[in-house]
Amino acid sequence: MQKSLKCLSLLLAYPSTEIQNEIEALGTALEADGQLNGAALDALAPLMARYADADIWDLQESYVEMFDRSRTLSLNLFEHLHGESRERGSAMVDLLETYRSGGFDLETSELPDHLPVLLEYLSTRPVGEVRELLVDASHILGALHTRLTRRSSPYAGVFAALLSIAGVALEEATSPELVAEPDDDPNDLEALDAVWEEAEVTFGPDPNAGCPQVRDMLANMDTPPAAARSQLTGAGNA
Repeated sequence: MQKSLKCLSLLLAYPSTEIQNEIEALGTALEADGQLNGAALDALAPLMARYADADIWDLQESYVEMFDRSRTLSLNLFEHLHGESRERGSAMVDLLETYRSGGFDLETSELPDHLPVLLEYLSTRPVGEVRELLVDASHILGALHTRLTRRSSPYAGVFAALLSIAGVALEEATSPELVAEPDDDPNDLEALDAVWEEAEVTFGPDPNAGCPQVRDMLANMDTPPAAARSQLTGAGNA
């Protein structure tokens, strides 16, 4: 499961030429890990094909418009639970402390609840804990899958894969309340300014660190996960 979580984390990260150059290796690793059934692998195929064929600038532009200019498609999970309330900040601090107590150093400018970061952390955790958290967050993952499907986005396949690992059927992950929320307009400059202002908050020491390098990730996939005793409290219940 470690391999699959690392690969899915990279597929949800900001597109880079490094990820693009290694997209075939990521697909091979996902298949070899055996965590995804045929339907989940098929759901990922459009995104893998787009990575293989598209210009990197087009990939980056569509990623920013999809995830950075839309709160309803935000990859920061607590955005969907708490919005701008005080509870969001408290939940963020708790999650950051969970990372630290689990021996996971957040070396990125992304917020602790950023889904690619969370998946990277979960790749170091026991299988039972991983599935428990993904089940907890399944209503958010399901809503994001539905919204991305409505936009015909190939990124929907990543959320189908995560729900498959959690053992939650797509129809069971549907949250009518979240799905009914109107999609944001990516051309709403006032809303976009609010997103950028929020993005200035940093929790890691290196704003350019991002996710681990793809080749390092592939080289270390068979390294046993670190033994850490703390448990993530569950994004879905925060």
